[in-house]
Amino acid sequence: MMQYVGLDISLAEVAICVVDEDGTIEFEGTAPSEPDAIADWLLERDVHAEKVGLEIGGLARWLYAELTARGLPMICIDPRRLRALTKTMPVKTDRNDARAIAQVIRVGWYRPVHIKSPVSQELRMLLANRKTLLVKYGDIENEVRGTLRAFGLKLSGRIASGHFEQRAMELVENRPRLAAMVRPMLIARSALREQSAVLHKMLLDAVARDDTCRRLMTVPGVGAVTAVTFLAVIDDPSRFQHSRDVGAHLGMTPRKYASGETDRNGSISKTGDALMRTTLYQASLALLTRSKRWSTLKAWGMAVAKRRGLRRAIVAVARKLAIVMHRIWTDGTEFRWTREEAVA
Repeated sequence: MMQYVGLDISLAEVAICVVDEDGTIEFEGTAPSEPDAIADWLLERDVHAEKVGLEIGGLARWLYAELTARGLPMICIDPRRLRALTKTMPVKTDRNDARAIAQVIRVGWYRPVHIKSPVSQELRMLLANRKTLLVKYGDIENEVRGTLRAFGLKLSGRIASGHFEQRAMELVENRPRLAAMVRPMLIARSALREQSAVLHKMLLDAVARDDTCRRLMTVPGVGAVTAVTFLAVIDDPSRFQHSRDVGAHLGMTPRKYASGETDRNGSISKTGDALMRTTLYQASLALLTRSKRWSTLKAWGMAVAKRRGLRRAIVAVARKLAIVMHRIWTDGTEFRWTREEAVA
């Protein structure tokens, strides 16, 4: 008889539920959130699982890889579809969540999540850490500007990063109490700037070593950050049967509601990776407003801007960029500026 296992993961413990092919619960329990502990728990009860399901989350990628290496048929599922089921539960507990995952795995009502390679996960960590440092850097700078403004000391306008600290200390030169309060903030800002530069250098080194990144950067508007982000998010281009599917995967296609006589399209779904979507939006804006050389893609985007406005055109071109970048990756080619060049 086939058995199906649901794992609900928390930081310390994993709730485990084993059901048979009819949905009857055979075993339930908990184990520490360690691969060996989970595998031993199943082995002690002689569970021969047809499928083992868990939701994507903090520890999910690590447990997925480790348990797969131990021979378990792991499936990582999208929690959005499962959430519709767990909302109907009057009592929500880890035990009930494990039961729901096991039943969803049994009936096949799930969408598997692609687990990225270790290289892609490292690149994503690099991008996330770099962004965090840059955001905190900006927050500290804005905090200094705002607090000094309360005393009539204005750090207005655009100030070069290297001159900001000097300018701030000049303003509080005759106010020792304010200077003592501002100085720690400026030291922290300087440290964040230095360390973000270290991570940015690591990002540029990764681009220089990767041929795919260099080919992606032949697309106008696409720089090092956009290329690395695309590699980290997509990971394996072969998992998309058609390049046009990438736009929908990144949440850049319209929502649709059709029921009875109602049929309407909404704004983009925004269901994909937010960092990738933001980066593509910035690349699209650069292509339409800063790229001096004309291309078929820019001409198409400007035509959309005339009909629907610049904001919609930026989103549309961002979706096109994702499609073009995926095709460049799979074909091993570079960006083609004109239709004639593409035909040739």
